Amino acid sequence: MAGGKLSCSSVQNKNPSILFVTPVLGHPPRGGPELRIENSIKALAKISTLSLYCRISRSRMGGDAAVRYLGAFVNGIRFAPFCRRKIRLSSYVPRGINLMSRVLLGRDLVVFSEEGEADYQDVIRTAEALGVDVIWLGYGNISYPLLKYIKEHSGFPVVLDTDSVWSRFVLRGLPFVKGEKEKNRILMEGKQKEEEERWGTKLADVTTGVSEIDTEYYRGLGENPDKIHLFSNVIDMDSYVQTPPPAGFKKPCMYLAGTFWPGSPMEDAARWMLDLVLPLLKQEFPGIHFYIAGRGSKKVLAGVRGEDVTVAGELPSVLPYLTNASVSVVPLRFESGTRFKILEAGACGIPVVSTILGAEGIPAMDGKDILIADTPEDFARSVANVIRDRELAISLSRNLRGLIADRFSIDALAREGSEILKYIRLEKNAE
Repeated sequence: MAGGKLSCSSVQNKNPSILFVTPVLGHPPRGGPELRIENSIKALAKISTLSLYCRISRSRMGGDAAVRYLGAFVNGIRFAPFCRRKIRLSSYVPRGINLMSRVLLGRDLVVFSEEGEADYQDVIRTAEALGVDVIWLGYGNISYPLLKYIKEHSGFPVVLDTDSVWSRFVLRGLPFVKGEKEKNRILMEGKQKEEEERWGTKLADVTTGVSEIDTEYYRGLGENPDKIHLFSNVIDMDSYVQTPPPAGFKKPCMYLAGTFWPGSPMEDAARWMLDLVLPLLKQEFPGIHFYIAGRGSKKVLAGVRGEDVTVAGELPSVLPYLTNASVSVVPLRFESGTRFKILEAGACGIPVVSTILGAEGIPAMDGKDILIADTPEDFARSVANVIRDRELAISLSRNLRGLIADRFSIDALAREGSEILKYIRLEKNAE
């Protein structure tokens, strides 16, 4: 079932069949990219014979426990040859990989950068051995070179599955950086990504977007807008259960979680809250506490001090904090894609206050499902309303949970996946 080879025994028994290729994977998931990949695997396993090809090492994805867990959903697991080579991770900084990519995926991406033509050939050989109908590139934003190679050297239909419009992710940060050199670097990286998105969208048989906003962007790039399909960010509702809080947990409280690096959207969001929103809230709620969690948070916010703030760092599970929070805040001012922060809070029945951009791509109504605020004063007022008004908090959390269950579940994603596979099958039959 797992290790280095795939079993072909059951592949012929069910159609369609997919080779799901991903450079990002981790169980338990540590943040949005890993959540997206794991939940995509769960959804596609419902509608296909799914085989998993990992461009990340066994140990980095979570070892034997992760292999056993994911093995229950797939027909087999193979690890790319380069994942089994010994590489001095700290000694190599890859060329052609932008700073945003390196920081997001950290050391895993350094391993990914060591791929060569033989590794790309192995993907095709594996697909041929299994006789799959489709090669599905998970986290396609960093898989454009592999897409190009597959299309040049095989006849397999390829789904390029994106998690955001990465050029927007980069370029939206321009107003928030200082210094001409840094602005020029971001502008160059964003334009490079735009060009990659342009030719990649034309080359892939299907490009996915996580929201209607993203799909409209990709439709504007390609010659055939019918090739662009929705494949949403979703969550597995069964994974979110009420969990006892950590020792000394304080309420009322706000909860903010994400992935941090210097200059990241999450650092900007946290400091905006700390500098401008929290002081306003303390005027009415002197004992309010602000919990900040996520990979890189302790390092990036190392200088943050105070009895009213806890920087928890990367957690084995967000549930002890999230399920006991008074309100989950999403104060993002630049980003792209859709926020797992909102989906997870909704699944846990926690009310959300977000900026307009933070809620982008999620059809949540202000005042019904969440509260939207873009100025420090409005944001503080919205958080205060949730804390003060228990009926409002219950109504928001109930409505948001219903929206997430209906539109952003594993079953909903499986339905979107079925439409993609149907389109590929029709296109193939028309040839």
